[in-house]
Amino acid sequence: MEMLQTIIAFIVALGILVTIHEYGHYWVARKVGVKIIRFSVGFGRRLWSTTRGEDGTEFVVAAIPLGGYVKMLDEREGEVAAELRHRAFNNQTLGARTAIVLAGPMANFLFAILAYWAMYMVGVSGPSPIVGEITPHSLAAAAGLRTGEEIAGVNGDPAPTWDNVFRSAVTAILDSSSIVLQVVNDEGRERDVLINLGSISVDDLSRGEFFEKVGFEPYRTPIDPIIGRVIADQPAARAGIRRGDQVISADGEAIGTWLEWVEYVRARPGKAINVMLKRDDAMTTVRLTPNALEIDGKVIGRIGAEVDVSKVEPLPVGVERYGIWQAMPRALERTGEVVTTTLKFLHKMVVGEASVENLSGPISIANYARQSAKMGISRFLDFLGLVSISLGVLNLLPIPLLDGGHLLYYLLEFVTRRPVPEAVQLFGQQIGLVLLLGLMGLAVYNDIMRMM
Repeated sequence: MEMLQTIIAFIVALGILVTIHEYGHYWVARKVGVKIIRFSVGFGRRLWSTTRGEDGTEFVVAAIPLGGYVKMLDEREGEVAAELRHRAFNNQTLGARTAIVLAGPMANFLFAILAYWAMYMVGVSGPSPIVGEITPHSLAAAAGLRTGEEIAGVNGDPAPTWDNVFRSAVTAILDSSSIVLQVVNDEGRERDVLINLGSISVDDLSRGEFFEKVGFEPYRTPIDPIIGRVIADQPAARAGIRRGDQVISADGEAIGTWLEWVEYVRARPGKAINVMLKRDDAMTTVRLTPNALEIDGKVIGRIGAEVDVSKVEPLPVGVERYGIWQAMPRALERTGEVVTTTLKFLHKMVVGEASVENLSGPISIANYARQSAKMGISRFLDFLGLVSISLGVLNLLPIPLLDGGHLLYYLLEFVTRRPVPEAVQLFGQQIGLVLLLGLMGLAVYNDIMRMM
């Protein structure tokens, strides 16, 4: 079922974004008078097709949902009747051809703005940015950050959720600069905390080590060590542990939270533990031996018992939401932030300051699509906006076969006052194909390594 959800979310997300991109080309081409032969979402065998319009344009949904194309009348691809030559793509002015090619990526950017606009009107919720445990001698400790403080803003902008904090931190890390946190303590007193993030790399972010490198954890609600479900034929059940039992101590060591209990068990695979439990206002002692389980090359203990989630207090939640008019400038700002971040990230990979392991392929995108769809409409819109911008930026790279490659040819045509020779374009396309296949292969390889 999870695999099916992943495939459906991936097809829906990519289908939307490819359609938007190709429609940009299609709309501008029609406006300048170019005859459209086919509009295809996907490649390969036709799954569905229909013919519409005075020009008899064929609209197609194809079997491989990894892209699409708009086929236009063009004398370079076949003979064109004399009365239709003025409608061939290759006979359009340089400005018209540039507008047609540029329209695809621009449609992606416009869609991202609309997606973020809708997202901010619906509202984006997440855990409130409350500081948890501080690591001694860390960046956070040196800056004076304290456990229990709530981050109200970053660099003067409101920060209702951890997302806001993290995005500002990513920008600072890419720029090797600092962030200023506006924090509020339990008494309502506000102060600024300056944290220099210059020592943190982009690769630290990709490995999920941001909080570890800065030196603090997000606040987590303390969870009492009360047993919920007990799995049959596992160490907890065999030792006689029951639902509702509260762990008081282990081998004489006091256990105050569920996390302490989990860490104690994980550290003792195959070793007997004497556990004192509180059961119905009475104390009882049991002896259990955790199973040994190997995960990621490390052997940990597991007893087959879960926490009683009914006793867990929910974390404070923040919401970023705007009215219909206020949401639009915020959407424009967010789109600009993502475009800038994407370009900086690409630059760091090109110059070797970020690993190519950060590249994600279709498998990762499919997983992100499923996860965001399960989290609600706001998160799915956020995902669509991010991938739409990535698609727009990628297509603007000056690589033959991509829109950016065509725009590079048009720039040379503008400078030299004559079209780039077809032989040169063909050679460039061959190079572009090799580059794109290599890039795709590397991204898929990264996906597979992440899964393993």
